[in-house]
Amino acid sequence: MKAVIFIVSTVVLFLLMYQLHKRYPYPVLLPILTTTLVLVAALLVFHIPFSDYMEGGKYIQHLLGPAVVALAYPLYNQRRLIMKFKYTILSGIFIAMLSGLLSVYIMLKIMKMETNLILTLLPKSLTTPVAMQVSETIGGIAPLTAVFVMVAGFTGALFGPAVYKYSKVTSSIGRGISMGSASHGVGVSKLKDYGEEDLSIGSLSMGLSAVIGAVICPIFVFLFI
Repeated sequence: MKAVIFIVSTVVLFLLMYQLHKRYPYPVLLPILTTTLVLVAALLVFHIPFSDYMEGGKYIQHLLGPAVVALAYPLYNQRRLIMKFKYTILSGIFIAMLSGLLSVYIMLKIMKMETNLILTLLPKSLTTPVAMQVSETIGGIAPLTAVFVMVAGFTGALFGPAVYKYSKVTSSIGRGISMGSASHGVGVSKLKDYGEEDLSIGSLSMGLSAVIGAVICPIFVFLFI
């Protein structure tokens, strides 16, 4: 019974936040962000252990796999566009991955952070399951990597639209590659506001980033750390 209550309340809360975002489409009102914040606040206020919530939350978590598979639908619809710009997309994702690794490494080196923290942050732009596995492989702290993955996702979803606006990025290819390569699932969900082309390129970029990142991240660590 407890599990059912948590499942229903989470779904209802998300639908309410979705309607709020439709009426006031500000980045800070992104449904996945507002729903998360309200749930965290509710658990803290009512002193509900996270383990109790996950009795129902784990079933919602299991839907992550089908949700990712569902992204294949817009990919199929935009297959001609993807094939037309396949080299642009692949090169863009590869450059995005290298830029992400270099920026994190240089920034943390300048800040004189410890090596294990650098290794933990390097896979932050990969989708969570892959990022955690890569983090373990290179000697990072996998649970902490998952936190940074979430931060990267929310950051892209919140500030991505402003970056596109003021940088005058109007191409669906540009928006899709940048968001999918840097902010994975959470960021890609924001691309729905721009249209199916953006969503398709973002979905493809997210998947390929996981594959490419899983290969080049350990190589980067071997060469530079």
